[in-house]
Amino acid sequence: MLEKSFKVALAESFLDCISAVPLAQQSKIWRFVKQFRKNPAGSGINYERIQQARDPNLRSVRIDQAWRGIVLKPNEGNVYVLLWVDTHDEAYAWAVNRTCQIHPETGALQVLPLDISTAAAAEAGPATADPVAGESPDGLFNIYRDRQLLRLGVPEALIPLVRMIRDTVQLDAAAGQLPREAYEALYYLAEGLDYEEACRELERARGDQPVDTGNFAAALENPLSRQRFVVVDNERELEEIIQAPLEKWRVFLHPAQRALVECQWNGPVRVLGGAGTGKTVVAMHRAHYLVSRIFTGNNDRVLFTTFTSNLAADIEANLAKICLPDELARIEIVHLDKWVNDFLRRQGYPYRIAYYGSGAGPELAALWEQALNCRPDIGLPDSFFREEWELVVQAQGCRTLADYYQAERIGRGVALNRKTRKEVWPVFEEYRELLAAKGLRERSDAMCDARQILEEQGDILPYRAVVVDEAQDMSDEAFRLIRQMIPTERKNDLFIVGDAHQRIYNRKVVLGRCGIRIIGRARHLRTNYRTTDEIRRYAVGLLAGVAIDDLDGGADDQCGYKSLLHGEPPLVRNFPAFADEVDAIAAYLSKLDGSALANTCLTARTQRLIDRYEDELDARGIVTWRVSRTHADDRSKPGLRLATMHRVKGLEFERMIVAGVNKGIVPLDAAMNHTCDAMVQVDAEKMERCLLYVALTRAKQEVLVTSFGEASGFLGIH
Repeated sequence: MLEKSFKVALAESFLDCISAVPLAQQSKIWRFVKQFRKNPAGSGINYERIQQARDPNLRSVRIDQAWRGIVLKPNEGNVYVLLWVDTHDEAYAWAVNRTCQIHPETGALQVLPLDISTAAAAEAGPATADPVAGESPDGLFNIYRDRQLLRLGVPEALIPLVRMIRDTVQLDAAAGQLPREAYEALYYLAEGLDYEEACRELERARGDQPVDTGNFAAALENPLSRQRFVVVDNERELEEIIQAPLEKWRVFLHPAQRALVECQWNGPVRVLGGAGTGKTVVAMHRAHYLVSRIFTGNNDRVLFTTFTSNLAADIEANLAKICLPDELARIEIVHLDKWVNDFLRRQGYPYRIAYYGSGAGPELAALWEQALNCRPDIGLPDSFFREEWELVVQAQGCRTLADYYQAERIGRGVALNRKTRKEVWPVFEEYRELLAAKGLRERSDAMCDARQILEEQGDILPYRAVVVDEAQDMSDEAFRLIRQMIPTERKNDLFIVGDAHQRIYNRKVVLGRCGIRIIGRARHLRTNYRTTDEIRRYAVGLLAGVAIDDLDGGADDQCGYKSLLHGEPPLVRNFPAFADEVDAIAAYLSKLDGSALANTCLTARTQRLIDRYEDELDARGIVTWRVSRTHADDRSKPGLRLATMHRVKGLEFERMIVAGVNKGIVPLDAAMNHTCDAMVQVDAEKMERCLLYVALTRAKQEVLVTSFGEASGFLGIH
């Protein structure tokens, strides 16, 4: 009965405090929290009034002789929120200058620094007339009226502070004083987003919950509040937080993320977002939400698929942290190639799936050379035919000449009329026949075969929903197959996340062309939670002027894309020779202890380069650890992580060393010089830039970029 009588919540700031105290003290604090959750009004909880506190709803609770917790306890309603923990004097000093209030426009629970707001008001001087639109005062936001700022979640007490902000540097400096939703809305405005669009972003995140400035229990359920407060309903939830208090992604979702996770969608959804915006986190929480709230039958299944095997392994390990065992058992987590292979094997498929450029590459290359004997004498290089096969024939599922006649070839650079297509087609037809004679299929044809089996057999799969991560690296044929897994569009069926800024394979997808309609269900995530803004800006600069698509035939940009974290900009260094570069990397690594080393990754463009760095670092006594293709990275294993730029996709580390960024390596000559088609070369350079962008944005705190000899032109070193 007690658990239903009280609402106990933990603030994100409280978890941050616990993580900063000594381990011995942490266990004592957690014992107190367990007791507090069971009965915050019990006789064992010693509440004390805080002298000089300006918020009468704040109380101190005694954890031991030296440590105190700060609790929000409103007079109305049985609500208890643990806000802060510190030694006695420091805890009291924090509480004296804080107040908790419910914002009158957004309904969010906000903890405000009274000392900052008072100072800001004093510095602003006497009250002035409310500015009106059309004026151009010095303040960055002075074209907006007070009521407009309130609508964006700015507390009334902090409006004077906002009016003193003159540029984005000052806005960043004020970020720690402003509620997160207000800072983000102001940043959107500073980046040129329309005021009404900024309001819609906020309103979409908070939903349509009514506002009652006296109802703290309701305010805790507001999506804007839930990004910094978690209501602990039972012992299991508390134990999960205790086990990993630093893994806040499991507990706190940004309201824009939560809105995506918990919405009842009427069909397929596409979510875009830059690196670090939490797309994979949203996808994982969506899968959990589906099996725990929507599709709860014993036979209901959700498929979670992605493009790479090591990312699938990492996702499975993380889903285990937020799902009960029976929930996890109903989520099938598998990368798409493996799903296709397993499905076709169960169907008695007579072919072996081979991947061009992998271990089967030489075998396929030999068959391709034979097929080229059928090429017409039309003045086109051999590379054209391979590109046409991959980018047009396979990408659009062309099985017959009639299909090829209808195929779109926009951006191919070489126009082919109907007569020329007929002359070219025998190369592709011959290649397929040679593959069949050897019992082989390439990836796209195997996907097409799987889709045709599903079309013939009907709705035979157990999936109620499919969640897709890293959508930008999947082909049209892959999405035609995914659509066929749930052949009839229905509520909550497909949830697709991706970012074409991170496309590292030449597979430009158009969802609408695959039977996946997302009109009215296309969303963006704009806030980077992983990477510092200094790293983000450097990485985004690599893609300046590069056209990026939205996975559905339109254009995408990074307007409003922003990191809330700050740190040092990437350190970019060039060395005369390889040995000098490795010496510098070794010196950098020598400053790191065991756990810091395990949270550092060295990445390079090719496997051959990774092998060289491994040998040289081992010779210098630095322990290394290869990131596995098939298993989640276990950070308890010692050593510097080593992985190619392709392998680090979807992972994150405290520090990244992006090594060997030389001319001829980034961009890779082999990727740039295999064609004479100018359009294909443009796409190749775009993917090389995206690959470097991906490598840089795996870092949370630090990036070291190194090269030897002549540095890559991407780095701007002359």
